[in-house]
Amino acid sequence: MTRKREHVLIEALPYIRDFHNSVMVIKVGGHAMVNPSVMNDIMQDVVLLRFVGIHPVIVHGGGPEITEKMERMGKKPEFVGGLRITDDETMEIARMVLVGNINTKIVSLIGKHGGKGVGLSGKDGKMILARKKPTQRIMIENVEHDVDLGWVGETEIINPELINIVTANDYIPVISPIAMDAEGNALNINADTVAGDLADALHAKKLILMTDVPGVLRDQSDRSSRISRISVDEVESLIEEGIISGGMIPKMRSAGASVLGGVERVHIIDGSVSHSVLLELFTDQGIGTMVYQDTE
Repeated sequence: MTRKREHVLIEALPYIRDFHNSVMVIKVGGHAMVNPSVMNDIMQDVVLLRFVGIHPVIVHGGGPEITEKMERMGKKPEFVGGLRITDDETMEIARMVLVGNINTKIVSLIGKHGGKGVGLSGKDGKMILARKKPTQRIMIENVEHDVDLGWVGETEIINPELINIVTANDYIPVISPIAMDAEGNALNINADTVAGDLADALHAKKLILMTDVPGVLRDQSDRSSRISRISVDEVESLIEEGIISGGMIPKMRSAGASVLGGVERVHIIDGSVSHSVLLELFTDQGIGTMVYQDTE
């Protein structure tokens, strides 16, 4: 057992050396958000990253919790292309769940494990300035329809100043994906997209996106059909083939845009696997799907 532990530590050494003093953006979502044990393990990993010299930045989603809250209030969730239609009432529910509930729980878990978490939203310090997404055109029974997504935004400007101040003082920022427009209105932005935009602006070494599957699957019913590596150029063709679908579409587009924007690599991993962050970063074998540029 002792030799095995020594091997694990030695295997991690070159990764720790390579990642020292780098920024890593970690998007937490999916199963991890509703499983206290899994979330506890993830935040333990995050605190460990900080103590070995890495600067983690947490972006969290909350889709399942928002949906649950909406249904309890008698409101039916609607989605278009993996994005939630967000009217006034849904926006208030999203803010309540994301900023008031999930964010504070994550900050508390970081503190439990000896780290210093700071809860933020994209509105704080004008971190994320956004505009309302345009009307989406979709096909319903072979007829085109224009759909207004409501208070759903897309990023215009990322101002990383506040995050840089926080990380420079050894705090771990925990960011809710609520942005503001030029008029001060709150906009709900897909958390994967926010994570990607922030990773670009922060010149992050890695972007880690957590989901409920082992990565991109060729066959959705077969978890062993994971595609371990996908180049940026393959993303759109895999969407057209239907291999990338639903909520994985904005996730993979965000991943591709981040790699093109300067993030070295993007990893999509199964957040329900215990200590998945450490396994992905500090071991020789990956556990998810890696998005990279063809020049590698």
